[in-house]
Amino acid sequence: MEQMKNNCTGMDSKLADLLLDPAAVPAKVQTHVAECDRCQTELAELKATMNLLDEWEAPEPNPYFLTRLDARMREEREAAPGGWLAGWIARARAGFAYGAASHVRPLAAMALTVMLLVGGGTYLGVTDWNHPEQPAPQTAVVHDLQLLDNNAQILDQLESLSDNQNGD
Repeated sequence: MEQMKNNCTGMDSKLADLLLDPAAVPAKVQTHVAECDRCQTELAELKATMNLLDEWEAPEPNPYFLTRLDARMREEREAAPGGWLAGWIARARAGFAYGAASHVRPLAAMALTVMLLVGGGTYLGVTDWNHPEQPAPQTAVVHDLQLLDNNAQILDQLESLSDNQNGD
């Protein structure tokens, strides 16, 4: 019996299956429920709940519910709030929420798209203005030849100075 108490984990879904379709439940689960007091109590509570739900009947909806709901929504749309700014905001909100005579949502989406495209293009154009052109980098061969040419000029100048000092 003690071993069965430890084996009750995960039996909730199996108890529901046992209640709804006893033929589909494995024999191992059925023997466990037959031997376990806790699972038998849980199964009896589930049966009582299901019987109570079978007896319950949903109340009939009021036939005037939709008419009253439409009237209430119309009153909310037409209610005048205090102040011109609050009134404008309320009308704009009601137009978006309940729908307006002119379809504003596609126009607003198109305006937002145009603003994003113009803003993005402007941003790209502004960021390109600040970059000055960089001179092309010199290759290693050209740089080495320029250094050799400068060294040759310096050597010629040093030779001419040494000739002048020796010849004086």
